[in-house]
Amino acid sequence: MNQDEESGEETRPRSDTAKATPGGGRPRRTGEPGGGILMGRPFGVPVYVAPSWFLVAALITWVFGGQLDRVLPELGNVRYLVSLFFAVAFYASVLVHELAHTVVALRYKLPVRRIQLQFFGGVSEIEKESETPGREFVLAFVGPLLSLVLAGLFYAGMRAVEPGTVPGVLLAGLMISNLLVAAFNLLPGLPLDGGRMLRAVVWKITGKPMSGTVAAAWVGRALAVAVLIGLPLLTHTGALGNATGDISGMETVTDALLAAILAAIIWTGAGNSLRMARLREHLPELRARTLTRRAVPVESHTPLSEALRRANEAGARALVVVDGHGTPTALVREAAIVGIPQHRRPWVAVSGLAQDLTDGMRVPAELAGEALLERLRASPATEYLVVEETGEIYGVLSAADVERAFVQAMARPS
Repeated sequence: MNQDEESGEETRPRSDTAKATPGGGRPRRTGEPGGGILMGRPFGVPVYVAPSWFLVAALITWVFGGQLDRVLPELGNVRYLVSLFFAVAFYASVLVHELAHTVVALRYKLPVRRIQLQFFGGVSEIEKESETPGREFVLAFVGPLLSLVLAGLFYAGMRAVEPGTVPGVLLAGLMISNLLVAAFNLLPGLPLDGGRMLRAVVWKITGKPMSGTVAAAWVGRALAVAVLIGLPLLTHTGALGNATGDISGMETVTDALLAAILAAIIWTGAGNSLRMARLREHLPELRARTLTRRAVPVESHTPLSEALRRANEAGARALVVVDGHGTPTALVREAAIVGIPQHRRPWVAVSGLAQDLTDGMRVPAELAGEALLERLRASPATEYLVVEETGEIYGVLSAADVERAFVQAMARPS
């Protein structure tokens, strides 16, 4: 079976809600989620700094350092230390933005997998969808709201210090950056916070979360095109307040590259949101009972050839190892069977190809949808024993079968 935004882990179907936004945004249970350097666990949620952050920190240090040289030329090379402090403080603001999403998600009992600070801001990975459009709206809005609050605090601090000083320039820069973060995230297109707010509004009006996602995702794609074309155009025409005579060829290329990266992030995020919404619409079709393979019980000393003969006679596709009382103790791994040549199968006992059963590998036959995926994700394995409420063996659920059903659900039109 196959899993995810970013590592070399074993892959499995996921139903997470992950929102990535420039400057701010919004989750393996059986181990630490990867994603960079672990910085801490506020509210019990791991915060990671991705390697790409260091590239951005260096870029911010260089760009802000150039601005400081024009405003405070007396600083000399010290300006780069000040600029580095600004980069760290800015990403601390992004972390506050993300923590706002996290606190509200935990308040709504939505598990948060991790927070990651990365190239263009932050990502809070929330593992479940909001249950109502109202909660969805609040969960999305708190991030930009906290950014606006921070901008107000930095503005108040700026008024309290001497203008034209290092503290004054830093506070002004942080105020403006937080305003930009809030404004950008309030744009009404997925995967931005404003897109989730638009999704909540359309969901409330239509009563269909899928309709809200489709609307917000297409607005997000339109925003991506607007950013790709509009951002370089605004910069080149001086509409952002810059002097057009000072624009060099390198700055033009840089602006175009930045716009392309931002547009790609927004376009990809919108597309991912559409795919995840389509998946959730079909999730109820993933039922343990309908995906389960019929199995035959065999004792541990049974030769593999004999066990396969019994399975073929019964029309079964899985083997369950039982003890002398008929109690299941292990599952024979399909991958291990394939690796045994035909001529050796009479001499290989099934016990050598089996995986001992754990409590996590016992799946109720009535489990379905997101609850089924959550159960499998909590206890990764290649096969699971499916049991009735009475404890009777129903069959064996293959992770590969769930994966195929998962992919088919993703591909099926809404």
